[in-house]
Amino acid sequence: MSLSRKLVRLLDSKRSAGIPPDVANKTRLHIADAVGISLAARRAMAMGDWVSRALAVGGGSGVCSVIGGAQSSPPASEAFVNSALVHMLDYDDMHDAARLHPTPGTFPAALAASELAGAGGDLLVEGVAIGNELMWRLGLMWTPTGSGPGSDWFCSQLFGYVGSSIAAGVVLGLTEDEMVSALGLAYMQAAGGKEPGFGVDSNARSIYPAFAAMGGIHAVLLARAGIVGPPSALDGTAGLFRIYMGAEPGPAAMATLLDEDAWFFRDTLIKPWPSCRLSHSYIAAAFAVREKMPRAPVQRVVVAVNPSAAKLCRPLEARRRPRTIQDGKHSIPFMTAFALARGKVDLETLTEKALDDPAVLELAARMEIAETLPDNPGNPPAEIAVYAAGACIRSPKHDDAALKPSPAQIREKFTSCLAYARRATEAGGLWERLVNLDATRVSEVLRAIPRVAIGEAQVE
Repeated sequence: MSLSRKLVRLLDSKRSAGIPPDVANKTRLHIADAVGISLAARRAMAMGDWVSRALAVGGGSGVCSVIGGAQSSPPASEAFVNSALVHMLDYDDMHDAARLHPTPGTFPAALAASELAGAGGDLLVEGVAIGNELMWRLGLMWTPTGSGPGSDWFCSQLFGYVGSSIAAGVVLGLTEDEMVSALGLAYMQAAGGKEPGFGVDSNARSIYPAFAAMGGIHAVLLARAGIVGPPSALDGTAGLFRIYMGAEPGPAAMATLLDEDAWFFRDTLIKPWPSCRLSHSYIAAAFAVREKMPRAPVQRVVVAVNPSAAKLCRPLEARRRPRTIQDGKHSIPFMTAFALARGKVDLETLTEKALDDPAVLELAARMEIAETLPDNPGNPPAEIAVYAAGACIRSPKHDDAALKPSPAQIREKFTSCLAYARRATEAGGLWERLVNLDATRVSEVLRAIPRVAIGEAQVE
C-alpha cells in the first residue's frame, strides 16, 4: 500500500472517530483569527487589490467569495486571494517545531470548496482540522532547523499543497481513490523555495502560501474529474521526500507521520505580533530589556542568534535599514530595534512609516550580531545585551510564555484587527458567528463578514 493511501486512511479514521472537542474549538479559533487578519490586511495593504486584479485578467466572475470584498471569483482564484490576505500581514498561526503556517493554506482552500458544495460550517471545520493535522505531521517529522532537510523551503507552501488538497477534499466528499490522486496532483505542483525570505527587496514573501491554497483546489477538482495522480507522490523514487528533503525519513519520522492517536494541531499557536515568527523571541526579549534601560544614549546592542535566526540578519546593513515593510518584519535587527524603541508591536505602529522612524533606525544602526547560540527546531533562544551609560542590560532567560496567547488574548487580537479595519462595532457579532461556525452554512457566514476597502491605510 502506498504511503499516500496509508495517510488518507489514517486521516479518514481520525475524522470518522470524531474531531476531539478541544481540537474542533481550537480550529474555530484559528478560522476566526484568519478572518480577522484578512479584514485588517484589506485595509493595510494595496497588495490585496494587486493580487485580485492580476488573477482577474482574462477571467470572469465565479461562485466563490473573497473575504471582506464584494466580488466573486472562480474557486482557485478565491483560494489564492484569501490565502494572500491571511498571510499578508505575517500575523497568521504557526507550529513552531514544524516551522509552518497551516491555516493560510487549508482554510481558503476549504472555504472555496465549501462554497462549491454549499457546505455547512461543521464540514469546513473538519476540513481545516484534518488538512492542518497533515501539514503539521509533514513538518514535524522533519523538525527543520537552520540547516538540513526543510531549511531552505517554506514548509507552509511546500506541504501546503498537500494539506490544502486534503482540506478541500474533505469538504467536497472525495472518495479514497480521489483523495490519493489529489495528493499526487498536489505534489505535481509543489514548490516553495525560501529565497523570498532569505533575500531582500521583495514583497512576494507576503503571498507564498497562496500558491499552495490555489494548488490544493486545482488538485481536488482534477481528481474529482477523473485525473489520477501518482500514488507514490510522497515516498517514490522521485517523490516529495527525496526531491525536496533530499533524504528518506527514518523510523522516528515515519512514526510521527503515521501516529494514530496524536493531534499535533494542539501545539499550533496564534501569533501575538504581526512579524516573522523567528523574530518573536527577540521582540519579547527586547520588551524585557526596555523596562531596565537607562535614559541615556545606547552605544551598542549585541544580539545573539543561532543559525536559523542568523539568516534573518544577513546582509546586515540591509537588515538594519529595510526598504519594504516585508523586509522589516523578516529582519531580526530591525524588529529588535523597533521593539526597543517603541515598546509596542501592532498593526497601528508596524507600518511602512516605521521604516523611516529615526529612533528605530538609530538603534538598528547599533545592532551587532553574534552567531553564538545553538541551532534548534522552533523559536531561537533569543539573547540581547544593551550597552548604555557604562552599563550592560541583558535580557532574562528565554521564556516562550509571551509567545503563547490565551483564548482571551486571541479574542482581543480579533477585536483589534476589526478595529484596525474600522469595523470595531461588528467585531462581537462576527466573532460569535465564527466560533459557532458549525451551526450555520458557510455562505451565510460569508455574507455576514463586513466589507473593507482595499488599501485604505496607505492613502490616509
